[in-house]
Amino acid sequence: MQFDVARHIGAVTREVASREHEGKPARAVIAARSFPTAIDDAWDALTSAERIPRWFMPIEGDLRLGGRYQLQGNAGGTITECEPPRRLAVTWEFGGQTSWVYVTLTSEDAESTRLELEHVALLEDEYLKFWDQFGPGAVGVGWDLSVLGLAAHLETGESVAPEASKEWTASDNYRDFAAKSSSAWREASIAFGTNPEAAGEAADRTTAFYTGTGEGAESGG
Repeated sequence: MQFDVARHIGAVTREVASREHEGKPARAVIAARSFPTAIDDAWDALTSAERIPRWFMPIEGDLRLGGRYQLQGNAGGTITECEPPRRLAVTWEFGGQTSWVYVTLTSEDAESTRLELEHVALLEDEYLKFWDQFGPGAVGVGWDLSVLGLAAHLETGESVAPEASKEWTASDNYRDFAAKSSSAWREASIAFGTNPEAAGEAADRTTAFYTGTGEGAESGG
């Protein structure tokens, strides 16, 4: 398994933004990418219990509005919005913390769909400490890996879940992808207003975690 790192990193638009969530200050990590498929196919890939493990990870639960889901070895939560084929939202419960993920699909034409994923967290003390240490790349790199898997699945029709491949995650190709993703999220953090030196130090720690030379960051996707 090998990926064109430059192509896939360059295909994603990344942003950090301030938000208000449930009347409280929050911060969003936003990733967007276009895929060469119709919106109905993209929606099916995102919501089908049979297809999700092909590009993401095994999932179980009641996959409908109000139902609970659980990703194997990762987050679980509640499906809070489900508006086929354009809008999906879930709570993201991981490590004793709750955040929120919103996915919006937009049809660009009959054979092209744009996905925007927004991961929102409240500006609480624990989150702010984590942000200062790792920056947006802590979850952003994880979502980049997930978007990579979705892109490969939609482009080939095959089962391609990159993070499930121990061979790939031990490869130079993976380390290059993780490092470039972390660097791209560093730039998004600086554009948000983070001090460049602090953003760089946080990105270095995130890169070290994802490439196996550090500890502590959370997988986002």
